[in-house]
Amino acid sequence: MTTAERYRSYRGAPVFAMGFRPFFLFGAAFAACALPLWIIGFHGWIPGVNRDWHVHEMLFGYLAAVIAGFLLTAVPNWTGRLPVAGAPLAALFSLWCAGRLVMLLGAGTLLAAVIDTAFLFALAGIIAREVIAAGNKRNLAVCALVLILAGANVLTHLRSLDPALGLLGERLALGVIAMLVALIGGRITPSFTRNWMAKQKLAPEPASPGLFDIVALIATAAALGAWVIAPNSPAAGAALVVAGVLTLARLSRWKGWRTAAEPLVIILHTGYLWLGVAFLLLGGSALAPQWIAGVAGIHALTAGAFGVMTLAVMTRASRGHTGQSLSAGAGTQAIYVLVNLGALLRVASPFFADAYLVLIIASAIAWSAAFAGFVIAYAPLLLHARRGA
Repeated sequence: MTTAERYRSYRGAPVFAMGFRPFFLFGAAFAACALPLWIIGFHGWIPGVNRDWHVHEMLFGYLAAVIAGFLLTAVPNWTGRLPVAGAPLAALFSLWCAGRLVMLLGAGTLLAAVIDTAFLFALAGIIAREVIAAGNKRNLAVCALVLILAGANVLTHLRSLDPALGLLGERLALGVIAMLVALIGGRITPSFTRNWMAKQKLAPEPASPGLFDIVALIATAAALGAWVIAPNSPAAGAALVVAGVLTLARLSRWKGWRTAAEPLVIILHTGYLWLGVAFLLLGGSALAPQWIAGVAGIHALTAGAFGVMTLAVMTRASRGHTGQSLSAGAGTQAIYVLVNLGALLRVASPFFADAYLVLIIASAIAWSAAFAGFVIAYAPLLLHARRGA
């Protein structure tokens, strides 16, 4: 039975028919709720909801869920093996939910750390099993990155022993996720662009993968590694600037401006644009901290690159795998506008001291609304059987 046949023959609860369904839906719902909770917790009204909770849950709650949904859906296509579905998928999803609960109610305990960290190690094991069993060597790097992400989560739970370990874990997680965006986003963006342009009979098509892409990815990995180890060093700053320039040059080779007629495609280019901008801002903050606040680069990476790219992937995959047309309607376009607006306001806020708090609140409202909009628009697709199944 092929992956597609297994998917279509599944007769259990539709939400557990394939990985993208529960993890995209509830990952987005969690993202929509997490920022308002953080704003409330910032004022001391929710015990335990502080800066550390906010960073941890955006990285290992929302982003880990989206990564899981994407990989559990993509790996069967990469390997030709059957997808994780039904009870095993429900068990993995329950483990993610348990992590969110203990981090909200019992963060700081050994039990909470064990429960929370178990999810990513389980995901890494599943992905590694599938990739290795299929002899799919090309994607071993993805397995390694998920395993490193799991290790980064462990480091954040050692914060009580040494705060520096917690910060190291956060930077390592940011670096790993940025590398996943650079690697996987660098595959799907030109691929989907090429497919769309071919249907529209537009030429020339995006540049084919080659040596330039390899050099850009190696430079990105080196820059992120230097930043994880010494984020404020001039060497890391210079490396990030180089990585940013190469990322933007790589993006230009895909001719994204020619896909403006289809938001479902150009949003992928927008997410990758944010990645290049984030590298430049992070590098600039290390080289000239008096001019560029480090928090601007962090949020260009998180609210911008991660937020935009995850919504781009979630909307496209959800539509494609539920039998919908691969085009963005008004609701989906509104989601794209809101997430970019939220990211832009958050990145701009450090540069406008007098309006800092207003911009942060406006950013949180817009960014959260984007993910709430995804839940409202896509829940009917994700909770029901595929069209024609």
